[in-house]
Amino acid sequence: MTDDGPRTEDAPVSLAAPPHWEADVVAADGGTVHLRPITPEDADGIVGLMERSSDQTRYYRFFGPMRRLSDKDLHRFTHVDHDARVAFVVLLGDRLIGVGRYDRYPGTDDAEVAFLIEDAHQRRGLGSVLLEHLAAAARERGISRFVAEVLSQNSQMVRVFLDAGYSAKRSYEDGVVHLTFPIAPTEQSLAVAHEREQRSESRSIGRLLNPGSVAVVGASNDPAKVGHAVLGNLLEYGFDGPIYPVNPTVRHVRGVPAYADIESIPDDVDLAVLAVPADEVPAVVEACRRKNVHGLVVISGGFGETGPEGLAAERALVASARASGMRVVGPNCLGIVNTDPAVRLNASLAPDVPGRGRVGFFAQSGALGVALLERARGRGIGLSSFVSAGNRADVSGNDLLQYWASDPGTEVVLLHLESFGNPRKFARLARGVGRTKPVVAVKSGRHVSMTAGLAGTSVAVPEQSVAALFASAGVIRVDTLAQLFDVGTLLAHQPLPGGDRVAVVGNSTAMGVLVADAVLEQGLQLAHERPVDIGTQARPEDFRLALQAALDDDGVDSVVAVFLPPLLRGEQPFGRVLREVSAGASKPLVANFLSTDGIPDELVVRDADGMPGRGSVPSFSTPERAVIALAKMSEYARWRRRPLGVVPELDGIAEDDARTLVTGTLAGAPEGRQLTDDETMALLGAYGLPMLGTRRVEDVEQAVAAAEEIGYPVVLKSTAPWLRDRRDLGGMRFDLTDADDVRAAYAAIPAGDPVIVQEQAAPGVSTVVEIVDDPSFGALVSFGVGGVATDLLGDRAYRTLPLTDLDAHELVREPRAWPLLDGYRGSAPVDSAALEDLLLRVARLADDLPEVLSLSLEPVIVGPADAWHGGRSLVIAGAGVRVGPPTARIDAGPRRMFRPGT
Repeated sequence: MTDDGPRTEDAPVSLAAPPHWEADVVAADGGTVHLRPITPEDADGIVGLMERSSDQTRYYRFFGPMRRLSDKDLHRFTHVDHDARVAFVVLLGDRLIGVGRYDRYPGTDDAEVAFLIEDAHQRRGLGSVLLEHLAAAARERGISRFVAEVLSQNSQMVRVFLDAGYSAKRSYEDGVVHLTFPIAPTEQSLAVAHEREQRSESRSIGRLLNPGSVAVVGASNDPAKVGHAVLGNLLEYGFDGPIYPVNPTVRHVRGVPAYADIESIPDDVDLAVLAVPADEVPAVVEACRRKNVHGLVVISGGFGETGPEGLAAERALVASARASGMRVVGPNCLGIVNTDPAVRLNASLAPDVPGRGRVGFFAQSGALGVALLERARGRGIGLSSFVSAGNRADVSGNDLLQYWASDPGTEVVLLHLESFGNPRKFARLARGVGRTKPVVAVKSGRHVSMTAGLAGTSVAVPEQSVAALFASAGVIRVDTLAQLFDVGTLLAHQPLPGGDRVAVVGNSTAMGVLVADAVLEQGLQLAHERPVDIGTQARPEDFRLALQAALDDDGVDSVVAVFLPPLLRGEQPFGRVLREVSAGASKPLVANFLSTDGIPDELVVRDADGMPGRGSVPSFSTPERAVIALAKMSEYARWRRRPLGVVPELDGIAEDDARTLVTGTLAGAPEGRQLTDDETMALLGAYGLPMLGTRRVEDVEQAVAAAEEIGYPVVLKSTAPWLRDRRDLGGMRFDLTDADDVRAAYAAIPAGDPVIVQEQAAPGVSTVVEIVDDPSFGALVSFGVGGVATDLLGDRAYRTLPLTDLDAHELVREPRAWPLLDGYRGSAPVDSAALEDLLLRVARLADDLPEVLSLSLEPVIVGPADAWHGGRSLVIAGAGVRVGPPTARIDAGPRRMFRPGT
């Protein structure tokens, strides 16, 4: 094109750009850039971009040899209305390196889109990033299609549009490719965006963990200083690259030539480790920007953990680093470790780190980090990499999940979490990683709020939401750090079981019985009627035969070996038997060997690095710990075998009617409100949810009239909060068959509140279904059997959205009170399929209408699958709905990095 797109009137800016249009983004090469709406002050930046662009780049963008924009075009380029004309600029530091814009065709919902990226920054995926953000902004402004005109020889830009995941229509005329495509998100476009996000964020962490050179800013000869310890650990671990101490007051640190500042280093620096006082960090970050450093590890404390001023400094640190292309680990962190022999990076305060292994380990706490690494080392757990994020101002567990997802050297992921930065993203990433690599997590803060250092970069997530998130994502949740290492050790060295049947083999009857009890206590099955006891006088060969027989048994999925020291023989031959049998087994073998923890030398199968490899037998100090770890592993294996499930199509859905109702309600009450009974029934009816006939009345004559209209028998219910659904307190009156019954019941209900008159359901089991809005990551669906006892015990099951058919099936059966629905004590089983259908419809409602902040169906009465209540097996007898401005269930939009404080 020869100008700047379709001409709309050059009106002054009429709308302010929404704050969420500004974002930090990871480019395809792992560096970071800043994206924001254009402003008039960007005129000089646009001029500079044009001057630095090659003739070919300008020709591709403007279809002619335009060397600079005219003053009129420059004014129009930089003055937009953030509505019909929107433009975003991409910044690296204070340098404008790219611009993208759309211009709406007047009177249509189409807009032309175009980009200009500086030559030096092409092939970094910036065009795709701009397209995602422009499309999101355009959708907000009511635009549904983008149009792009690209010279046919500009194949790189054509690919940007065609590879975005949208269904583009192409036509050719006079050497120009004309593309038109709808910009509504599709499964394919979201998948493309997530895949690009994964590659970009993985590379950004790869740049941190695989540096070619490291500078330690604040390196010191004083053994009491942090900089002394970090430099020493780098040197002693044998980093395979140059190490540069930075200290302006000395010539050498620990025998290595020192530099006065990072810019004095004559060579490139990939990673800078900052161990200077907090007030010196900003100047160091600025110097790192000028030096083109790729990433920072900020060991220094004195930031968010100290209070509001420190938190503000922390946010400024991250903003400055990201704008300059750098990722930040920390501040207030232990550091990072990469055990790859080709790297050997120990940029941390930990003097002793585990050897090379297949476990990736993320810990938020710097203080706990040293102890955690020491425990891993003592257990014989080899690590691929380790990151302690400290205040987690930038790099988080989500970033590490992206990295480990594609890291061939990592087979198991261990997470010590204190908080979540972006819980929705964590669930998506963990679910994807968990399909090929187990993710084990211990989360602190169940009963105590998060630490001050994390408060500014974290989202508070209720415990029930954490449980639902982990369950949906297949995360192996453990309760303690000891269990984290127990399960991690087992997963790193033994195969996954094919089922829950456990054989117990040992030389102690008493210990064998303890193991059998633990197996049943953990919900596993005993493969044999009783443990196999070879006796205290058995020979090693007897032990081998018993173990091999159990592993060869098709009715056995895993084996627990119990070995106590024999009276007359040493333990080494028995350990060798365990190791040799395990080395060739396809089923997991765990041991209670001499009451030791970890992998004793007798049970180690060495890998190429001399570390415990696959086939090594984990040992546990108590049989209960061994079985708990095996149970966690078996639960994960079940999740891996579990079909993915589908979100089914549902008939009888009138989404448009429901949306009209909710939109109309919020038009009159923008802050939100509780729906009336009639509105609630209309909303539920739009999703095929069978509500009993219900009327709210203010006096006895209205009650009689409502009963006559509904048809007898009816029920009367008080609406008083302390009486509602409390038959035991007189708040509900049943079996009212005529007007006299209604009058008598009305008189018996305490006065002062409206009364509900409702069609009476046939006898059945009372259940409760709820939607609970979680502002941190979306809605939860909960299900439980009704009643005071189950309420008191908290017997509810939870799942996150979207809900699949398999989720609904499991949700109904997960509460401990499930037997009440499945024919308990000879009663007829209820129609569980009807409950599953109801859950799917409720979940669909919540997914379609994020304005529904809460929905409670109580009670939902369900009976047998045959004709039970007028041909129905399930009815809703009570419902409450509150609507309001949507929270976290709105789509997160295009790729962006989590911004502290947002």
